[in-house]
Formats: sequence, C-alpha cells, structure tokens
Amino acid sequence: MHIHILGICGTFMGGIAAIARQAGHRVTGCDANVYPPMSTQLEAQGIKLIEGFSPDQLLQFETMPDLFVIGNVVSRGNPLMEAILNQGLPYTSGPQWLGEQVLFGRHVLAVAGTHGKTTTSAMLTWILEFNGFKPGYLIGGVPLNFVVSARLGDSQYFVIEADEYDTAFFDKRSKFIHYRPRTALLNNLEFDHADIFADLHAIETQFHHLVRTVPSDGLLVVNGEEAALERVVARGAWAPVERFGQDQKNAWSLLTQEADGFIVVKDGKEMATVKWAPDAGVMGRHNQLNALAAIASANHIGITPADAARALAEFKNVKRRLETIGVENGITVYDDFAHHPTAIATTLDGLRRRVGDARILAVLEPRSNTMKLGIMKAQLPASLEAADMVYAYGASDGKESLGWDLSEVLAPLNSSKSDRAMAFIDLGALTAAVAKQARPGDHILVMSNGGFGGVHQKILTAIQQAQSENSQT
Repeated sequence: MHIHILGICGTFMGGIAAIARQAGHRVTGCDANVYPPMSTQLEAQGIKLIEGFSPDQLLQFETMPDLFVIGNVVSRGNPLMEAILNQGLPYTSGPQWLGEQVLFGRHVLAVAGTHGKTTTSAMLTWILEFNGFKPGYLIGGVPLNFVVSARLGDSQYFVIEADEYDTAFFDKRSKFIHYRPRTALLNNLEFDHADIFADLHAIETQFHHLVRTVPSDGLLVVNGEEAALERVVARGAWAPVERFGQDQKNAWSLLTQEADGFIVVKDGKEMATVKWAPDAGVMGRHNQLNALAAIASANHIGITPADAARALAEFKNVKRRLETIGVENGITVYDDFAHHPTAIATTLDGLRRRVGDARILAVLEPRSNTMKLGIMKAQLPASLEAADMVYAYGASDGKESLGWDLSEVLAPLNSSKSDRAMAFIDLGALTAAVAKQARPGDHILVMSNGGFGGVHQKILTAIQQAQSENSQT
C-alpha cells in the first residue's frame, strides 16, 4: 500500500511514517518545514519527502496513493487537503491508522498525562526491551537507549505515548481514544492545551473516555496524588486500579528520595532499589514517580520490580530532558522541553537537587499555545522561584508573539534591591545578557518546547568569546 502522510515531520507523524515503512508499506510525505534531523531520519528509511502542501504534488505520483494519513497540524483551507476532499480521495488520521493497522490485537501499554509522558514511555519501553520483550513503541522524543523514536516491534507488546491533544481537524477526540490500551498509565493531570480545551473538566472527560476503553482484565495505573485523576476514576472504572505515589497509602510507593535512586515499595513491602546511572539524565522527585509508574505498569505483564530496577540502572533519558548541551569556562548549559509552569518548577527542582547551592540561570521561552494565550502566566513567577536569575524571551511580532506583557508578569521575582528576572524581545540581547552574567560554576537551564533560535549554542559561543577577550586583556 502507498501511504502519503501530511504533516510528516512532526515527532508523532514521523513515528507513524517509520512504523508504516517497517510494516512494508511504501511511504511518502509532505510538510511545511522539511529539515533535519527528522528529514534525514525519514529519508534514510527510504521515505520521499515533499516540501509544502501544494496540490500539484498529487500530479507527481505515477499512481495516486492508496491512503492519505492526515496530521493534526493540517486544517481546512490547507490547499492539499482541499484537493484531497474535492477529489474524494481516501484519508484517515494518524492515530486512527495506528490504532487499526498496528495496535489492534496487541497488548498496548499507554502512557498518558500532562507531564512526563515522553520520559515515562521511554522508561517503560526500555524496561520491556531490557527484559527481552522486544516491544513496538512510539515515543514523542528521541530515547537515548534506542536509535529511533518509533518501532513496529517483534512481539505482542506496544508502548505508546498517549497524547490528549486532538486527533485531526475532522476528529476532535483526544488521540489516545484510538489506542485501546490494556495497560493504561495515568501519570498526572492539569489544565493545558488551552487552544482546544475550555477547562480542566473538559480534559478530565477525555481521560474518562480513555478509561472507558480499558478492558476489565486490563489495568489502570493511576497517580494517587492527583485530585483530577481521582475525579476521572470516580466517574467509572471497569478495570482494576493500582495507585502509585509518595504516600504508602498507595499500592506502589517510594521509601527514599536520594539523588541517585530510590526504594520501590509494593503494599508496604520493599521490592527493589533503583540506582540511576551517573549519565542517566534523570533527577528529582518527578522522575522517581515516573519510574515508579513505569515499574508498576511493567509488573502488569510479568516483569518484576527487581527486573525493572535492573533495566532502569542502564536507562538514559530522552533528548531535551535536562540534556547537557555543552560546557564553557566551567559553565554548563542544559536544554529542557519544559514549558508548562509545573514542568518548569519540577525541572528546576531536579537541577537544584543535583547542583546544590550553585547558581542556576533560567532561560525561558513561553511559546506553547497555552502560554501564549496567557492562561498560565500568573503561575510563572512561582515556577521560577528556584532559579537565581531568570532571562525570558517573548517575540514582539509574528505567530510566536505573546499576547501579554512578559516583564509585568515576571515583576514579582524582582525587588528594590535587585532584578532577578529580565524579559527580552531580542534574542541577541538575551544571549549577551546571559553570557555577561555567567561565571564559572554556574548552570544555565534553557527551557522551551521549540528550537528557541538555537540560543543554547549561541550562549556557549558568547561565553567562549568573552573568555577569549578576557584572556587577551
């Protein structure tokens, strides 16, 4: 079958493309931004890419594709989509294709939640892989224990990052409704995606729909510390529920929160000890809970906590999760995907636990749809409290611009004695300010869910140049 994918260069749709190719299909695709690394990864698998969404590309095929798979970046008015509709060509969404053609009949382990989906999915996938289960998987990032972010797999098991974002312009249900998991991990739940959800209750309803799809001989692994998830479960659960959390009232809990690991407790009994590898890139309470949830989920298919802990001793986190980009003059620059206030706070907490009293300079781009709408702006100062200095960037024009005053929002972090937080509309000015302030021993944490104009490397270069100039004077 020839499948043509619209919006192929996103992480999810790129994963769909890779899996379809591994399943033996001829795969082509198009996107508005065809560039590395996704473009090179796809082309290496024999997937032809076309720049843009011009309907003229339909004339390039010797025979028309058998099916068009539509990414949720595509909306009505897209010229190629309009041509597909006008010509009555067959189309479906990425999640529906995956659910029907890949996941059907398999034991799906789905990882859902506002935060930590990618890391937890990577942990769970690695636990299965380490223990010989040869799972298929689709992870919304690049897991460092694997060479690709998606794989068809050689067994009945499939781990998927289960996103609550909508499926496509013609299907406004959450993506995860299509996955029909037998093991469903509900990691946490907060208000997010303000561009498609009116409030937290609307998201809870989608999570309840997911719960409705879990068979009675399946399992719900639920964060017992999340009130929103308790409301979801209270609306009805037809599968057994196992809760996890710090408190030992939960079936799965933690005994310690040491920087390099923790003890797994099941029903009050110590079951295993997780010790992170020195280069694992995981730290903080949130990653301990992510790991605990992965252990509980793996236990459902017969992997003991002790065997899961052995796997996690060799786990390496996903790219862009407190990833060290470089070190110049004793100053370390990190990259992290954090963009929601809760994720920002937990990421800073994790880094603070690692570096102790050393200075942390937080460099932030609030560019998610929710942040641009200003829904979470009041929570931003508190989420940055653990940083010694804050440098925030908000473009002044274009589609990335904020609809609110960044300086005004960050003002509570400042005082009459000092300005801890500064806002910029010019990336060069931000880079220069950070490089001027940074000194040996500092840790610069860059947080954005986008490329942030390559500011990580720009900061490292500016620090290097400043060091060179100082040595010459």
